[in-house]
Amino acid sequence: MKIRFAVTPPESALDEVNFPLYLEQCEQLGFDTVWLSDIPLGGMGDPLISLTYAAAHTTRLKLGANLVPLGRHPLWFAKQLAQLDRLSQGRLLVSFVPGIGAPAERAALGYAEGNRGKVIDEMIALMRQWWSGEVVNGSWEALRFDDVALKPVPLQKPLEVWLGGASNAALRRVAQLADGWLTSAITPAEAEQARIKIEKMAEENGHFVDGEHFGISMPFAVNAPEEAMMAALSKRRKDGDLSAVVANGDVGLRSLVNAHIDAGLSKFVMRPIEKSSADFSWQDNLHWLADTVLPLQT
Repeated sequence: MKIRFAVTPPESALDEVNFPLYLEQCEQLGFDTVWLSDIPLGGMGDPLISLTYAAAHTTRLKLGANLVPLGRHPLWFAKQLAQLDRLSQGRLLVSFVPGIGAPAERAALGYAEGNRGKVIDEMIALMRQWWSGEVVNGSWEALRFDDVALKPVPLQKPLEVWLGGASNAALRRVAQLADGWLTSAITPAEAEQARIKIEKMAEENGHFVDGEHFGISMPFAVNAPEEAMMAALSKRRKDGDLSAVVANGDVGLRSLVNAHIDAGLSKFVMRPIEKSSADFSWQDNLHWLADTVLPLQT
């Protein structure tokens, strides 16, 4: 099993001054992927713009993102991802997410009501047709496609789409539709149970999810994280228990990663939750993370 580590930059490393330095250090240190998240009402910009910049400033580093398809035109979105995959020489990794579900975000994206997962499923089906070179005819929502083909198509064949979530409905969607599973905010024991469910349901549906395509986004802290941050993260779990979800310190981080590896996960998106400071910058955090987890990368 190939163990790979992606890293998510803190907001302080995403500006026009620091981002090229961040990319350079990620590649030099040996991280597999730089991973960005789509937060439509947040302050971190559009990950597709940042990844396009990253494609031009790196040669080996893979380019990954959690993307919210809602509110995006499926034809333009498919074209953007295909073009970015080609410009990066096939280094693009994609996970689709529905967003945080807050009423303001849902309204801003045009889906104040309704099943967001169903919309994403329909968009994936459309985009995969275009990416495979098919000519599309038909209607989708208010759009009409008459003999519409896509150029360019992705370099990767296929360009994979991963999905997340840990509910039974989310796991079923992964088992029926996705090329991989990227989850978050669950324990190693929960991750193992979910992986087994996905594999079983995928087999029942005649779908294949590669055993190498199970991963998790993992928040970590070098020192004890701030109470406010932990309180915000705890809302993502019904029991509020983060003891086996947030990694703290080098020993704690390696222990939690190894527990997830034992559970059958092999792809890790490492997300720092401490703010950069004069005493401990994003550079310090990145180098600490490299020293802590990259010896585990295979």
